[in-house]
Amino acid sequence: MKDKLPDLGEWILPQPNKEEYVPIPFLKRSKCIPFGYKVSEDPDVLDPIPEELNALEQAKKYLKQYSSRKVAHWLTKTTGRSISHTGLLKRIKDERKHSRKVKTLREWARRLEKAIQIAEKIEKTRGYKEERRVETESSSERKT
Repeated sequence: MKDKLPDLGEWILPQPNKEEYVPIPFLKRSKCIPFGYKVSEDPDVLDPIPEELNALEQAKKYLKQYSSRKVAHWLTKTTGRSISHTGLLKRIKDERKHSRKVKTLREWARRLEKAIQIAEKIEKTRGYKEERRVETESSSERKT
C-alpha cells in the first residue's frame, strides 16, 4: 500500500511564534512571588521564567477538560514549583480581568482619537465660516 502512495517529500509544520516574556515591576511587595516569575538582581523587578509561563498557558487549555485540582497537580509536577488549585484559578481569573480591562481602555482610546478628529474637523469648518463672515463684513464696510 505504501508503495502506491506518491512521495510528497518532507513537510515541516509551521512553528508557532515564541512569545518573548518581559520583566514586570514588583509592586505588591508580598511574600509570594507570582507563578512564572522570580526576583531579579533588582528587587523592584520580577524576571519571567519561560518554562513556567509556557506550562501555565498549557494548563489554561487543560482546564477546559480537567478539574482545577488535577491541572494544578500536573503543573506542580511539570514545573517543580507548587501552585494550589485556588491559586491557579485566581491567577487565570486575574489575567482575564486584566485583559478585559486593557481591551476596554484601548477601545476608549480609539473612540477618543476619533472624537478628537471629528472635533478638530468641526472647529476648522466653523473657524473658516467665521473668518469668511468677518471678511465679508469688513469688505461691505469698505464699500460704504
